[in-house]
Amino acid sequence: MAPWHQLSVPEALAQLRSSSAGLSSTEARARLASHGPNALPEGARRSALGILLRQFADFMILLLLVAAVVSGLVGDLKDTVSIVAIVILNAIVGFVQEYRADRAMAALKAMAAPTATVHRDGAPRVVPGTEIVPGDIVLLDAGRIVPADLRVIETASLRTEEAALTGESVAVEKTTGPLPSGDSALGDRTNMAYKGTIATYGRGCGVVVATGMDTELGRIAASLAHSHETTTPLQRRLAHFGRRLALMALAICAVVFAAGLWRGEPPLLMFMTAVSLAVAAIPEALPAVITVSLALGAHRMIRQRALVRKLPAVESLGSVTVICSDKTGTLTLNRMSVEAFFCDGALTAAPGSGEPWDVLLRALVLNNDAAVDAAGTGTGDSMEIALLQAAACTLDANATRRDQPRVAELPFDANRRCMTTVHPDDRGGFVSFTKGATEALLAQAGTMATAGGPQPLDPAAITAVTERMAADGLRVLAFGVRHWDALPSPITPDTLERDLTLLGLVGMMDPPRDEAREAVALCRQAGILPLMITGDHPATARAIARRLRILEDDEGVLTGTELAKLSAAELAAAVVRTRVYARVAPEQKLDIVRALQARGEIVAMTGDGVNDAPALKQADIGVAMGVTGTDVAKEASGIILLDDNFATIVTAVREGRRIFDNLRRFIRYAVTTNAAEVWLILLAPFLGLPMPLLPIQILWINLISDGFPGLALAAEPEERGVMRRPPRPPQESIFARGLGIHVVWVSLLMAGLCIGTEAWMTWREKTAWQTMVFTTLALAQLGHVLAIRSERESLFSQGFFTNLPLAATVTVTLALQLAAVYLPIMNAILKTEPLDLGDLALAVGAACGLFFAVEIEKWRARRVDPAGGRDR
Repeated sequence: MAPWHQLSVPEALAQLRSSSAGLSSTEARARLASHGPNALPEGARRSALGILLRQFADFMILLLLVAAVVSGLVGDLKDTVSIVAIVILNAIVGFVQEYRADRAMAALKAMAAPTATVHRDGAPRVVPGTEIVPGDIVLLDAGRIVPADLRVIETASLRTEEAALTGESVAVEKTTGPLPSGDSALGDRTNMAYKGTIATYGRGCGVVVATGMDTELGRIAASLAHSHETTTPLQRRLAHFGRRLALMALAICAVVFAAGLWRGEPPLLMFMTAVSLAVAAIPEALPAVITVSLALGAHRMIRQRALVRKLPAVESLGSVTVICSDKTGTLTLNRMSVEAFFCDGALTAAPGSGEPWDVLLRALVLNNDAAVDAAGTGTGDSMEIALLQAAACTLDANATRRDQPRVAELPFDANRRCMTTVHPDDRGGFVSFTKGATEALLAQAGTMATAGGPQPLDPAAITAVTERMAADGLRVLAFGVRHWDALPSPITPDTLERDLTLLGLVGMMDPPRDEAREAVALCRQAGILPLMITGDHPATARAIARRLRILEDDEGVLTGTELAKLSAAELAAAVVRTRVYARVAPEQKLDIVRALQARGEIVAMTGDGVNDAPALKQADIGVAMGVTGTDVAKEASGIILLDDNFATIVTAVREGRRIFDNLRRFIRYAVTTNAAEVWLILLAPFLGLPMPLLPIQILWINLISDGFPGLALAAEPEERGVMRRPPRPPQESIFARGLGIHVVWVSLLMAGLCIGTEAWMTWREKTAWQTMVFTTLALAQLGHVLAIRSERESLFSQGFFTNLPLAATVTVTLALQLAAVYLPIMNAILKTEPLDLGDLALAVGAACGLFFAVEIEKWRARRVDPAGGRDR
């Protein structure tokens, strides 16, 4: 078979058993089953068995298994069985956490999968990119990523950027005719469009000739090694911290082992204790908890209409200081409505009566390409729908169009800034209606329609009315009319759009979203600066920004023209005081982002077009529009707004702050409790006390109190006032704002309570002293996890059941600990003894003491800083 680029369009369609109308759904399903999904392999997904086996590959777990073997060799089979059981239970916990994280990430990737528009069953249909099959007809326009290898069959100035395949940065103009050479290079095959390249201009369509690994991109992918999943900055910082903690733990364990031998303790006991302590000291659940927290947070954001494409964006949201937002559709409804009319010298909110008004409303209907059905739903350009709906209140649009059909037209042109349609005149001859920018019509009009007939036009007066309407945030269109005895020939702008009579002006607005106004106010409370960057008219931008309180009355608007004249130093000074940028070209957004970042701001930037991609990539968080956004913009972003709503960005910031707060809670909990265990084992012997815990008891506490409370803390609701505090500095240590100090004093207090309990029980010569220490430590950790649910609020004001997963975890952990103390089978495994009621009450009292100590810490924080840092 000849290469696809050598075949003509009919030959290519025949070869693929397709047509310009596309495939049927039935045929597409059959081909999908035959050819497989249109996807490139992402590397082997970890199997459930692989995830389970991975739990035993950790150095500390391997060391623990060695300890179990040693224990068995010296005849202590009970300890061997107990340690192996603990290791298996720990592996199950780790497996559940990692499996959930893997499945959550897979679900997020599936939700972020690209889509494409194809012809199916003779009509355009949006389908997932993975379901495209050979023979499908794919529609392309600027900003779309080519989803498969295509033979181009139609083009309207279609160009694609193919640097990913050819290295050529200049976009390639596409053609439809066959090419003579069979061995031409990819970059010379101008009638082909390849998977992964980008349509940058024009539109067109092509028939799919290859999908998945059969594409040119697939051939390249087959030769590449699998990529590694990206970790977040927080994960990298904590991994570094974990390595340092592991080294410290090993050093301390060596000291414990040596000190035990010096005191005459059995070597096997000290070896087992040192290994168990090393396992307990390292919060191995930390990476899994972070991944699960970020992934679950991303799932919560989906319910709030924000799709997270890159997990680092979730972490970064808590640090955002500036949100640069587009106006149309994001801060506004993206639904135009007519707000004002000017005709016959009157500026009104509703159309008047009389001949000038009747003719103006007729122009709104006839010089219009939109359509409105019986239910009032419009199709077409939003401005034209608004004009048609405004006129339909007085005129029967369908009857008017039927009586005066369009016989000629000059479509809208950006250079002329107007459009003209011609219709039969009910007086005989023809009538033309011209619609466009006020200045464009003023240049071609000499008279103004009034109730008394055409009068000389006063351009200055009309310009003043236009500026007044624009100052109110209205987009102004002017309408003109001319009567003809016979159509001019030829139909050109020079012959048709001259000697007009101005009918009047119509002012339209895309009104602000109600929720956007609330979101802007919430931004200001949260210390986040909202900026508007739009290509719209400065007056319109100013009016909308004032309504939303982005702009105060004494603040100005910086235009793209003014921006282009600024030096780097002048721009750096301008971004300090500018809140609204108007008539800005997409490429100028990049300059604004860089200037803000140079000042130390953490910038979230919205965008939807191809030219927005550089700014989206440069921003700390790129936010693409899910409804109006191009594929290129979405690929460059970290978050996609599924509703194109500014309020959704603010909701995502709120969620990002909640997620980061919960990660800090888990770190506060895990590091404190693990440090307490180290202090206890290290200090007790130096104070002349026996070894406070057996290895199996250390492992039991580590099992029941480490991972599950961490995951439960990830479900903690947001704190009150989470959006009334300043953004978190991005380079701030995870242990900042008192967390490091908390870890030190609470871990020492927890260890001190346990040591005090041990001293009291040994002084009373009670045989259950070790069980008492064991229980006190376990209960103190539960008291701690309840106390740190908030960094400032008391548990009593929060309520115990406001975090049901944590309430359930604490209840179950308490039940397990009581079982370890009072069930005979657990007494045999863990070497515990039942405690009498008084001793149990003492252990509970010690745990309550730690709980109230942390509550007092929070009470002092509220007294010292009642605003919680919100006044900074």
